[in-house]
Formats: sequence, structure tokens, C-alpha cells
Amino acid sequence: MFNDIGPLELVTLVILAVLVFGPDKLPKVIQDVTRTIRKIRDFSDSAKQDIREELGPEFKDFEFEDLNPKTFIRKQLDNDDLGLKEIRSGFDLKKEMAEVTDAVQGRDPESSSAASSASASGGRLDMTKKPEKAAADDRPPFDADAT
Repeated sequence: MFNDIGPLELVTLVILAVLVFGPDKLPKVIQDVTRTIRKIRDFSDSAKQDIREELGPEFKDFEFEDLNPKTFIRKQLDNDDLGLKEIRSGFDLKKEMAEVTDAVQGRDPESSSAASSASASGGRLDMTKKPEKAAADDRPPFDADAT
């Protein structure tokens, strides 16, 4: 609960508590605080137990920590019942995007130097080379109605 409090901070809290409550009332305040924390923990544990009983035997392995989205996603990615690893390994986004770009620009995917250099260099383009100039007949026809 207090894992991130250092020794200097702890000493400061003790001195502050002595100054605020006084040395004669401090033991009574500590007892009251510990009793309250214990009651809150008991209430929380009984509420968790009631929820587990109400959910039934299907949820006997249910952990309340799984309600944290980060924990839930990490647990589901580790558990490969759905075959997510196979789907993820079979899908190459860079290759798909290069194919779509080539199709839109009307180039042959195998002859495209940008795609081949990008795939050969791990998806990075060589920025030291000058881009190839397109021939005049490679331009799409002008459509006056589209503008």
C-alpha cells in the first residue's frame, strides 16, 4: 500500500502527526485509523465474495484484477485460444499497403522500385536517392468536370 514512501517521507509524516494530534492523542488516532482500514478491507472482501457467489460456478476463476483493461488485454494476448498470434503473423500491413499504393498508382508491384527498396530495407525508403521522374504519358487524363 505504501511501497513508494521513502524513509525521509515516513519520518516527515510521523513528525507531522505528532505536531497535529499531540503525543497523548496519537496512539488513539492510530488505533482508530487501523480499525477503519480493517473494516474497509473486511467490507471489500465480503462484497467480492458475494459477487463471486452470485455469478455462479462458471466464474469461479474470476479475478477482479481482470477488470483493469491493461490486465485484461495482457491476459488475452498471452492466452492464444482465439488464434490471435496466427492472425497477427499472417497479416503484413506494410506489404498490403504497398500493394494498395501500387494498384492506385497503376504500377506493377514487382517492378516498383519504391516498393522493392522499401521491402528490402525493412520498410524504409532510401532518402538519399532522387525520385524517378514520371514520363509525360504516365499522367492521368485531365477531367474538367472533376475540378
